[in-house]
Amino acid sequence: MQLLFCIGVSKGQYTMAGFNSLIETSAQNQTPIREVFILGFQTPRSYRVGLFISFFAIYTLILSGNLLVISPMLSSRLLYSPMYFFLSHLSLSEVLLSTNITPLMLDALLSNGVTMSISGCLVQLQLFGTFVATESLLLTVMSYDRYLAICRPLHYASIMDYWSCIYLSITCWALATLISSISVGFISTLYFCGSNIIDHFFCDFAPLLRLSCSDTSMVELEVSLLSTTPTIFPFLFIIVTYCCIIRSILRMPSLKGKEKAFSTCSSHLGVVSMYYMTIIMVYVMPNKGHSKTRNKVVSLLYTMLTPFLNPIIYSLRNQEIKSALGGLLKRKHAIKMLL
Repeated sequence: MQLLFCIGVSKGQYTMAGFNSLIETSAQNQTPIREVFILGFQTPRSYRVGLFISFFAIYTLILSGNLLVISPMLSSRLLYSPMYFFLSHLSLSEVLLSTNITPLMLDALLSNGVTMSISGCLVQLQLFGTFVATESLLLTVMSYDRYLAICRPLHYASIMDYWSCIYLSITCWALATLISSISVGFISTLYFCGSNIIDHFFCDFAPLLRLSCSDTSMVELEVSLLSTTPTIFPFLFIIVTYCCIIRSILRMPSLKGKEKAFSTCSSHLGVVSMYYMTIIMVYVMPNKGHSKTRNKVVSLLYTMLTPFLNPIIYSLRNQEIKSALGGLLKRKHAIKMLL
């Protein structure tokens, strides 16, 4: 017994290192899990078909709505501007985010759960982190674009030129991929054993950590610090830029100019508010006292509802996009008539 209490003691002082080492050794003696079982939404069978149809319909609208935003931007010269360029990247990230999550969720809903390998789970988590972080960074760049257009209009064309847009978009995707890959790399060092059930509809960070038999405190700290780059810092930057934008708008002498400026920014501000509200509710606010069902419902907001509403809020009500989309449809109809 005395030997057990002396584990990890150095110069008469107890340390946690010995106890953590003992826990790690004990965990590694257990059988490692190779697969996880994703529960999804545990609802009565009579509700599953209705939920499946609803989620599938929303997913179809997400794909069609965002692709309808991207298509005219690739073919119409009316939309060769930084705002629409970044908007097309935002729509692409939302299509990829939903495609990464929704098919598995639908499968789990019909099958009352679905099995996935640990490596597949980590890949889904890495892609999820990449697309969420990319969306956050793109929203930040778009707020900077609005700041330049309203607060520094004389320098806007020289600062936000074609190559600047290319550089910023590549930076968003590359930085998001790097941060997500490093985070998943930390998680992959953990030892998973015991229960293999994930009470969620996809492989998210917190539910996956619950399956680990290792000490996860250091990994949680490292991932939390990394996640501030694509979440907290961009959110604070957007707040600062919009404070500057609102101050500039209020100083405008023309009422018509104020209305036009507010109209330009209101869509982006609505998307930003909806996006960060859900992200903060899930990943920043403490989860203690909140049910797992609540976390699933909130996660649905940014994996399905936000990508569904963004084309409506930000794009499809824009007259320039409507005109470009109408021209694209007319050209396709004319080509079909010729064929």
